[in-house]
Amino acid sequence: MNILEYISEPLAYEFMVRALAATVAAALVCAVLSCWLVLTGWSLIGDAVSHAVLPGVVLSYIFGLPFAVGAVLFGFLAVGLIGGINHTSKVKEDASTGIVFTTLFALGLVLVSVTPSQVDLNHIIFGNLLGVSTADLIQVLALSALCLAVLLFKRRDLTLYAFDPGHAQTIGISPRVLGAVLLGTLALTCVVALQAVGVVLVVAMLIIPGATAYLLTDRFDRMLVIASVSSVGFSLLGVYLSYYLDTSMGGTVVLCQGLWFAAVYGASLLRRRSGSTGGRRLRPARRGRQEA
Repeated sequence: MNILEYISEPLAYEFMVRALAATVAAALVCAVLSCWLVLTGWSLIGDAVSHAVLPGVVLSYIFGLPFAVGAVLFGFLAVGLIGGINHTSKVKEDASTGIVFTTLFALGLVLVSVTPSQVDLNHIIFGNLLGVSTADLIQVLALSALCLAVLLFKRRDLTLYAFDPGHAQTIGISPRVLGAVLLGTLALTCVVALQAVGVVLVVAMLIIPGATAYLLTDRFDRMLVIASVSSVGFSLLGVYLSYYLDTSMGGTVVLCQGLWFAAVYGASLLRRRSGSTGGRRLRPARRGRQEA
């Protein structure tokens, strides 16, 4: 079998075409968003939101609603609770984040345990790419398009927010509003990626592409391109490997991205030892969450 046959064989099945389309959409929007998450140091926030949507997904299944409805509601609820606790108490950001996401995730597990006949725990936690229906695909594509439109439309402002929120405020751009936009987009993106890789692995798709691109370039515009291309490419590779090796599709997608990061990281260490530092200039401003 030649390479073209390997590529075309899965395309003969409608469920694989839908899986590939959902994977591309999720990988692209996660990669773009991950660049800002890496620069702002919000990796833990992404982990929190991705876990906090679990009870919303379970409730959606219980009441026969599209899973995105409950996931979006609980995603925004998690963001609001984290910000509210952080701003109205002496509890620090990392503690409030941990409290919110573990409590909501535990609530989701409890809901799953009392409705075993209606909710498939494995599909929620580890994704179900092969079970993506046409309605699910339309939902994923619509949410992906919305998130990408917001990120690209606010690209300049969000980049300024990541590097110098003080200057953004000086020129009349509210860091609080930009933080809310970024967190809202994060909640929607988690819903998109949930269908592909599940609750547990969403954070990997939200962090690995941006972190990998961060090692490869000193310019933010290139970082966006590298993250997007590598995320889509290695996600597709993961889908194909899963098809031929009969492995977990979501797990294989994330594993391919993780191995790509490992290769880039190893190359950067070798380059550093050989005396080539690369002169990386991306230096986001260090700050707390008070601007969000």
